[in-house]
Amino acid sequence: MLPYGRQSIDEADIAAVCEVLRGDWLTTGPAVARFERELAAWTGGVPCVSVTSGTAALHVAYAAAGIGAGDEVVTSPLTFVATAATAVLLGAKVVFADVEPGTGTLDPGAAAAAVTARTRAITAVDYAGHPADYDELRRVADGCGALLVGDAAHSIGAAYRGRAVGSVCDLTTFSFFPTKTVTTAEGGAVAVRDAELFRRAAMFRNHGLVRDQALQRDPEVGGWHQEVHAFGLNYRLPDVLCALGISQLRRLPAFMARRAELVARYTKLLGGVPGLTLPVQRDHVTPSWHLYPVRIHDGRRREVYDRMRAAGIGVQVNYIPAYWHPVFEDLGYRRGLCPEAEAYYSEQLSLPLFPDLTDGDQDRVVECLAGILSRRSAP
Repeated sequence: MLPYGRQSIDEADIAAVCEVLRGDWLTTGPAVARFERELAAWTGGVPCVSVTSGTAALHVAYAAAGIGAGDEVVTSPLTFVATAATAVLLGAKVVFADVEPGTGTLDPGAAAAAVTARTRAITAVDYAGHPADYDELRRVADGCGALLVGDAAHSIGAAYRGRAVGSVCDLTTFSFFPTKTVTTAEGGAVAVRDAELFRRAAMFRNHGLVRDQALQRDPEVGGWHQEVHAFGLNYRLPDVLCALGISQLRRLPAFMARRAELVARYTKLLGGVPGLTLPVQRDHVTPSWHLYPVRIHDGRRREVYDRMRAAGIGVQVNYIPAYWHPVFEDLGYRRGLCPEAEAYYSEQLSLPLFPDLTDGDQDRVVECLAGILSRRSAP
């Protein structure tokens, strides 16, 4: 089965991991700090806190922001459920706002209509690797006194109006799952512009431990002494995975270039195929394409999905609107809340896209898709 996404691992990646395995540190050691420094080179210099997953990154970001009971978080439903779930786990209410039909990213007008006096954060999702409209969303966030959060799980290396993703929001989260552009096997990170928010994020990912004697309540106990002033969790990304991440970050320009080349080929090869809408790119962004999401017309998405899978092409659907999951239904959310997001989901199909995808494999995907769409469903 040709997958819709997969990791690209070379001998340099393997050697980097083996070097750590032969050394003194497996978990929190020098590779962590090196990885965070190299990641900051891709966030416009904004410092980063590495964590165990993209989900952990969202949880850490919301916790650092002080999100809790009675607060509201406005976000897109066209995302993996973790973008919303992590806010709910902290006691907040999630308010879903609709998306732009072209990019699938959070619509600033819909976000503005969704904010209230209790809104503490507006979380945009860089769907498929295309940055959201952050200048407009910043105006909305500033207008209601909320923090602007970017879920950049898809968009490491991307730029918005010449600014690196990771530098335009108050907090930006990344995922390094194997299907993402850069992988640490499992892993994530939070880029944090404010020094106090950064301190909170770093503490939360390490149980809330305070080791700095200047900040302790009982600093004279002894050199072993540590304190917990606020609860946190163990979200530490180990050295062995950070070593892989360092090696992968050094390949990021090549990864992005190949993905962009494949996106351009898809767009050219599929341009005349009927019954299909191709993804758009705004002039003011440089995407870091994670997905190539097409929209299948005339209610044929299920048919196309099944036939392509039967042909050994692992297309995927990204994503079920978050509030369609039973856990949100049980909280009182109902279908119809965000019609543009639901319409996008009803037609969306992700075609295979990863750096090691060959032109020949891509031609096979295009031929299969075009062939299916050229003939109607059997009665």
